[in-house]
Amino acid sequence: MNSDQRERTLALVDWRDFITFEAGKRSGKPCIRGMRITAYDVLEYLAGGMTPDQIVADFPELTHDDIRAVLAFAADRERRVAGVAAE
Repeated sequence: MNSDQRERTLALVDWRDFITFEAGKRSGKPCIRGMRITAYDVLEYLAGGMTPDQIVADFPELTHDDIRAVLAFAADRERRVAGVAAE
């Protein structure tokens, strides 16, 4: 997959449709669709070597779009941090 295809794939999933922030849930950490599963949880599973299919099998309430949204969220957050560091 080249970079143009990758950007189009991530663009199809707007993380704002999947990631929620609630002060009383998981201390306000970004959660997936109001559940108690955080974006960080999913990122740790992926970093630990789990595939999206394995994550969905272990957590059937999650979808592949949820996982793509977490990745889009992380990419957006990284872009913002890199932009601030460049200033």
